[in-house]
Amino acid sequence: MSTSRITLAALVSGALFGLGLALSGMTDPQRILGFLDVFGDFDPALLFVLGGAVGTTMLLFRFVLRRPAPVLAERFQISDLRHIDRPLLIGAALFGIGWGLAGYCPGPALVGLGVLSPEALWFVPAMLAGMLLHKLVTRRGAGAV
Repeated sequence: MSTSRITLAALVSGALFGLGLALSGMTDPQRILGFLDVFGDFDPALLFVLGGAVGTTMLLFRFVLRRPAPVLAERFQISDLRHIDRPLLIGAALFGIGWGLAGYCPGPALVGLGVLSPEALWFVPAMLAGMLLHKLVTRRGAGAV
């Protein structure tokens, strides 16, 4: 596979994902926080977006996996992990806390950064700092073993 073809596919996929986020209103942190505010001004829009995503995945996932390989890769890269461990729980908790406090997760935050959203301008650097901190901590832990 040519690198330019893979890069173009990644660019188109990312743009399509960003467009879907924007059209569904999922780039607005207030909409996400409204979904999480079940006892206040509840906004069910995220539930419908998630339902559409899960429904689409359920319909198409097995069809896609019938192929011998992805179009632009030699093989499918599906995790073989089948258990819930401490790092998964801690990571999920940190993700949820950040999502609940800011109303952003990585995809919408990058879309927000692209349109210079004030929230994204502080969230994305904080997210990148957290990623760097994780890399440093896991590298240190791997070196200590």
